[in-house]
Amino acid sequence: MAGRTDIAEILVAQGVLTDDQASQVRVEQINTGRDLETIILNKEWATPRQLVEARAQMIKIPFVDVREIAVAADVVSKIPESVARHYTLIPLRIVEGKLQVAMKDPLDLQVIEFLEAKTGLKIEPQLAVPDDIIDAINRSYSAGIESEVKEALSETAEEMQKAEKELETMDQAQDIVQSAPVARIVSTIVTYAMKAKASDIHIEPLEDRTRVRFRIDGILKERLSLPKRVHDAVVSRIKILSDLKIDEKRIPQDGRFQFSADGEDIDLRVSTLPTATGEKVVMRLLRKSAHVPTLDQLGMVGSARKNFNDAIHKSHGIILVTGPTGSGKTTTLRTALSMINSVDVNISTLEDPVEYRIPGINQSQVNVQAGLTFANGLRALLRQDPDVIMVGEIRDGETMELAVQAALTGHLVFSTIHTNSAAGALPRLLDMGAEPFLLASTIQCIVAQRLVRVVIPEKVEEYTVTKEVEEMIRQDLGSLFPKDIKEGELKLVRPKPEHANDYASGRMGIFEVLVINEKIEHLILERAISEDIEKAAIENGMIKLRQDGLLKAIQHKTTLEEVLRVANE
Repeated sequence: MAGRTDIAEILVAQGVLTDDQASQVRVEQINTGRDLETIILNKEWATPRQLVEARAQMIKIPFVDVREIAVAADVVSKIPESVARHYTLIPLRIVEGKLQVAMKDPLDLQVIEFLEAKTGLKIEPQLAVPDDIIDAINRSYSAGIESEVKEALSETAEEMQKAEKELETMDQAQDIVQSAPVARIVSTIVTYAMKAKASDIHIEPLEDRTRVRFRIDGILKERLSLPKRVHDAVVSRIKILSDLKIDEKRIPQDGRFQFSADGEDIDLRVSTLPTATGEKVVMRLLRKSAHVPTLDQLGMVGSARKNFNDAIHKSHGIILVTGPTGSGKTTTLRTALSMINSVDVNISTLEDPVEYRIPGINQSQVNVQAGLTFANGLRALLRQDPDVIMVGEIRDGETMELAVQAALTGHLVFSTIHTNSAAGALPRLLDMGAEPFLLASTIQCIVAQRLVRVVIPEKVEEYTVTKEVEEMIRQDLGSLFPKDIKEGELKLVRPKPEHANDYASGRMGIFEVLVINEKIEHLILERAISEDIEKAAIENGMIKLRQDGLLKAIQHKTTLEEVLRVANE
């Protein structure tokens, strides 16, 4: 057995392959140049686990099944999560002064030297199935949130039962939900969300438990499960922080509170909603210290960036940003306002709510209960001698009419509107009652946008697309398709198998910027449909959302699947 160096031979000895199958894969290896493991895996003659066990025997390094190992918190802390994910490895245990580490590639001596320098311990590498290592990383490194919460729960099993009874009658409710264990559960959840760079926290009551999910890079991920008995106490704690009524469970409520952890301050926008299984809470994280990205960092490049930059530096007119909730509209507006912000320009905003505070800009928040709506708030802003106005959203005809009047009287107006494309915003405004001749003379440009996840170069691999996919991309891009890519040679990127769940970090925008020219003005006056307006904009050089996304996929900034997910028409 010790003399065997061929993985196919080891698999034959283990009874996984027959001699005939081993011969077939060797012939295929000679003909194609692919490695034996890939060929065997593609033919489904062995499982990934069997292959890894055979490789461990071949390279004489112990195989370890990390699914059966619970890693202690003090051992996990020896290697940072970023390093573990980057190299697909996880520390397991310390034995006789040596740190045993399960690795995807235990023969990588550079990584082993790096780990020894970082931990100060002798590293004993072991081989494990890459997917199992990733699962173990997800389990062990997010265990910080689980273990802290479990500790708080175990401390207070009796207190929670008592709390439930008292919360029902509202006796001393405030004292109970401010008790250390409940406060610690909420604090741990928010701190974890900050570290994970989540944009939202969802606390959802199910039939048998409470599920806690975090939206990270636009995707919801479950990271914690709480027993049903603590749900009311946790929700009440959040309500007290947000200054909401804790005894009102029949109607939705909105609030806000501030939180600090690791030197970072954050605002949380809180929304509660009664459901059949209890109150659901969603908290949106608004980072005060978040830097303002440039247009390049947003992903707006080329002619789109030039056209948008030209529009925001004009003295009057309307600039609209469109897209669904969570598509980055507020961030784009924040970047635009920061670019034109100076001491000689009076910029005022009316938002719902104020998500990011920008130094030097007068920001007001809509308060419908107090009578401060977008419409009458905009009237008040116009009496404040503004040069630039930003209205959070055009929701009705009155707000739209006021925005148009402001643009006509020499103001630059920024706002958002919910439509699927840039061209679709114009018919929507006409439906609200806007006069076509006023729109034609005030709208400067309309930006539509979506967000795609950005790949981590080390966690993706190049592949040549099929003929059908290349044909589809060439057809979509037309003259925009890079001329240096020959037919049959289009390469995109996809996650490596072992990084299927963690190949991306952060998001960037894909944009279409529609500039109003003379032809489009005529179409507005004729109340043309969005398809005709879009056609004229493309003739004028507009790059569509999907095209911008495909170009970013060709540049290996994101994946084709990600572009199709967010920009499918």
